[in-house]
Amino acid sequence: MTDGGAEPGTVRAARWQPSTIKRIVRQTPRVTSFFLLPRTPFVWRAGQHADVRLTAPDGYTAQRSYSIAGAPEAGPEVELAVERLEDGEVSSFFHDVAAVGDEIEIKGPLGGHFVWNAADGGPLLLIGGGSGVVPLMSMLRHRAERAAHVPVAMLYSARAWDEIIFRDELLDLDGKVGLSLAFALTREPARRSQDFSRRIDPPMVAAVLAALSEGPRLAFVCGANRFVSAASDALIAAGIDPQRIRTERYGQ
Repeated sequence: MTDGGAEPGTVRAARWQPSTIKRIVRQTPRVTSFFLLPRTPFVWRAGQHADVRLTAPDGYTAQRSYSIAGAPEAGPEVELAVERLEDGEVSSFFHDVAAVGDEIEIKGPLGGHFVWNAADGGPLLLIGGGSGVVPLMSMLRHRAERAAHVPVAMLYSARAWDEIIFRDELLDLDGKVGLSLAFALTREPARRSQDFSRRIDPPMVAAVLAALSEGPRLAFVCGANRFVSAASDALIAAGIDPQRIRTERYGQ
């Protein structure tokens, strides 16, 4: 099992450049998508991320990394889903100040391990917690464009129904050829028979795995540290080879 992160090969190719906010779309009460158009467009792989940098008039800078939500085929606009965080310098700017037409510095694409290409095949298992769904959404969108035949099972944990990022799009995709989706709501009852009303645990992961006719070729897990650890342990307990598990962690 290995953690994702910026790979040297992709980092060297990326440079800071200005980008313009072209669109803003509210996803949940705490998460909003910002569509940035870099001055020099770049092509990313599903699962990669980009850095943004804000510079104050006095020269103070703040920098954060955000996963890219769009499929590579969606370029040149880069969709970043930004969650409002308490005392978050960058997220507060995006949510309270940023407007269409503003210019933001961006560097990308970054990261070369937590990625999936159509040529990698499947089956795939995607497990996301909170905003950890963002790079997985890029993979699902890429699959829809290039590899709809690849079987995918997805487990997405959120606190409540209204906090499920990309909820309507996910529901529309659910049940289409080769895709099985389950939500795990931790602070309210499940609304669908295939969903769960608790935190992730081994029986839940085993139930999601059962939707695949064979074991996953790759399993991608993204979320907060404790969530990723719990999901990874559950996968290993279910007999998944740790070398097939790719993880991306954030926060505490």
